[in-house]
Amino acid sequence: MTHLTPPAPAPAVAPEPRQRTPRGATTALLVIATVLAGTLSPLQSTVNGALGKEIDDGNGAAVISFGSGLILMAVLVFARPTTRRQALALPRLIRGGEVGWWNYLAGLCGGAVVLSEGIAVGALGVAVFQIALICGMVISGVICDRFGVTSEVKQPVSAPRLLGAVLAVGATTLAISPALHVPGAVVMAVLPFAAGLLAGWQPAGNAAVARSSGSVLVSIGFNFLVGFTVLLVGYLIRLGTGSGHFALPDTWWMYTGGALGLLSIAFMALLVRGLGLLLLGLSSVAGQLLGSLILGAISPSLGEEIHLATIGGTVLALVAAGIAMIPSRAPRGTNVAEQS
Repeated sequence: MTHLTPPAPAPAVAPEPRQRTPRGATTALLVIATVLAGTLSPLQSTVNGALGKEIDDGNGAAVISFGSGLILMAVLVFARPTTRRQALALPRLIRGGEVGWWNYLAGLCGGAVVLSEGIAVGALGVAVFQIALICGMVISGVICDRFGVTSEVKQPVSAPRLLGAVLAVGATTLAISPALHVPGAVVMAVLPFAAGLLAGWQPAGNAAVARSSGSVLVSIGFNFLVGFTVLLVGYLIRLGTGSGHFALPDTWWMYTGGALGLLSIAFMALLVRGLGLLLLGLSSVAGQLLGSLILGAISPSLGEEIHLATIGGTVLALVAAGIAMIPSRAPRGTNVAEQS
């Protein structure tokens, strides 16, 4: 504004550093939280993979995993009058079309991931499974952010974001390279890769349902209900046709996959709006690789053998997440508050 007197511009300029510092600090904290949440993924994959191998049925393992998570969510949601009313109002919200119907199908994404864990982890190992899943999620993140799936503001595919995505793929490739010699690994990896393409959008769908219902807990509960229903129907059809069999594991920790998935979904649904899908995915990559390292160090029988390539991939994934945090320059005349 050229008509302002000299003292006037000072208040307009002074708050800028104070705005950037909290924003940068908040983003860093969200990234750290996502890294920690990402460590749940290799642990869940290990549990569900071991379950599928134990009962010799990946579909059955997915039903048990999602079923245990659904029971926990039902207790959490219906124990409180507020969330109980919000959950019972979901049918009305769905009929009213307040949120796109596709958002209510986010549970299918989680179901695809858990199903692929029960089928593929035993054959591929956790490391190979993680690369296929991560690559799918990163590519999905780039596409979803580009079209504004996470918010009304579309995220351009800027050079830093593209470089971060490429480095994330390179990091996971490096981390699992010692296991790529397994026969049939590439073909089997298509299953988790496709699940990753779906899972990259899942947090956005859950967040939309949470906004509509007014409760993140209700959103997560509905996520488990949809996934469990689809998996159960498929399992019952297989049992009816004689292509499946029913069995329950004797080891208690094989029932914890649902709880781990519940925690992972909850964290991602809370974090996605603050980071966007791409940065969320990149930070999660670092956490998943760190989780794989921890699994291997604590219990080699549950995790993968730690290789130098795995450590190098972990470091590279952390670098990728940092590069993706570099903000794009706002177009001239654009309000800083509108940038995400």
